Amino acid sequence: MDDAGRMPTGWVRDAGLFADYLRLQRRRSANTERAYLTDLRELALFLQGRGVHDPDHVRLTDLRRWLASQQASEAPATVARRAGTARVFFGWARETGRLGTDPAAGLRSPKLGRRLPQTLTQTEVRELMDAAAAAAAEAGGVRGLRDVAILETLYGSGLRVSELCGLDVGDLDEARGLVRVIGKGDKERIVPLGLPGLRAIDAWRAVRDQWVAPASANALFLGTRGGRINQRVVRRVVHESMRAVPEAPDIGPHGLRHAMATHLLEGGADLRSVQEMLGHASLSTTQIYTHVSDERVRAAYEQAFPRA
Repeated sequence: MDDAGRMPTGWVRDAGLFADYLRLQRRRSANTERAYLTDLRELALFLQGRGVHDPDHVRLTDLRRWLASQQASEAPATVARRAGTARVFFGWARETGRLGTDPAAGLRSPKLGRRLPQTLTQTEVRELMDAAAAAAAEAGGVRGLRDVAILETLYGSGLRVSELCGLDVGDLDEARGLVRVIGKGDKERIVPLGLPGLRAIDAWRAVRDQWVAPASANALFLGTRGGRINQRVVRRVVHESMRAVPEAPDIGPHGLRHAMATHLLEGGADLRSVQEMLGHASLSTTQIYTHVSDERVRAAYEQAFPRA
């Protein structure tokens, strides 16, 4: 394991076992596992520079100094994530008998200010989709149809980019307008996809065989070489498509997910339904979109109401 292998010697064995725990018991994704190990390596190197060479000798004050050293250079969310990594690692080490005490038991994360996500208005979404469809019609190629289907699916179902890349042809129930999604922690959910998205996927699937390769026969979305599409390509598709809407923010795939959630709430959808569609484990994660809607209501009020 590369991340564990670059750690100080006293941490290597525990880091490898910790990675197994994250993957096999907590069912964390490869990206999450990599982030935890990167944080753990940074902690180990920081402590090594202060004479602490293995987890047995770590104290709460050491962990607090580690987090304090990052306050000026890292975003609060990054520091909070690293505090979480320390709590999970040392809690695991205590529960499995590797440590007699948990030095991270009293470790607190920095408070995070609520940052509203960048998103699009409904008008900007229409402009984006219209421009992508016009470009695809003008080019007359396979790629344009695929890109339109990607945009419509990201917005129409609020998928994470990893979820879109993992879609198989069999995950789409066109008759009922539903998509089967495997989200974080391998949790399955069923989400709706509107008529524009279904039509865009139909158009893409009519030409998909021109790219498909035996190894990717089940993948819904493909790269130009015939393999399953990867996240980097999807991000590029979204950013390039956003250039057609110059007044809009330069969002990525997650921005379309934000837009879908915001527009659902603006249209009267209840918070629990939006939570289920997005696959959020906590309702508090979904509640940020109510603040996005509130901000838009206030902006409209202040612009249009004479006594604002």
